[in-house]
Amino acid sequence: MPRPTSAQIAYGSATVVLSTLAMLLLTRTSSVAGVAVVALGALALGLVVAAAVPVSRRSPRTVAGSSRVPRQRAGSAPARVGEHSLHG
Repeated sequence: MPRPTSAQIAYGSATVVLSTLAMLLLTRTSSVAGVAVVALGALALGLVVAAAVPVSRRSPRTVAGSSRVPRQRAGSAPARVGEHSLHG
């Protein structure tokens, strides 16, 4: 299952918060059961909105010569395990 994008998280969260506030103000409910129903409805609406946000598709092809792993510079030697720039 793919991870949600930041746009899906933002739109879903904003929908949950705003729809909860709107429904609580419109229904003027004060009972625990009413607030629970409103919260569950807002959560369901937020999930629908987050799922409806289009996901950007990456091209399956890569540009010639490019790879996901960065190549090592020509003049540099490989680092030894446990060695980094903070040790003199």
